[in-house]
Amino acid sequence: MALNHVKSGDVVNLQPLGERLAGAKTTALVKTDAFEAIRLVIPTGRDIAPHEVPGPITLQCLEGRVLLGLPDTSVEMSAGQWIYLDGGIRHSLKGLENSSLLLTILFGR
Repeated sequence: MALNHVKSGDVVNLQPLGERLAGAKTTALVKTDAFEAIRLVIPTGRDIAPHEVPGPITLQCLEGRVLLGLPDTSVEMSAGQWIYLDGGIRHSLKGLENSSLLLTILFGR
């Protein structure tokens, strides 16, 4: 089944899901040759294993709290916080609370 991505000019509501967060799923918003944007939902206690992507990424915590594991440290992120990572940096995520994040992946330069 093909995913329905937003089209150029569409407005997307990224406000906190609140009570709907517990039943929400990760949603791909848009994917082009240049970038991909995803609303990433991470339930409490869920681990996303260490991985890396070739291009730079950004993560903006929209609601909840997550632990971002980096090669030499861990960073706790909460609503309103944003982080940039260069491509190739190994990272992991753990939901400290039910959380949603805006993940942007940049492809190629």
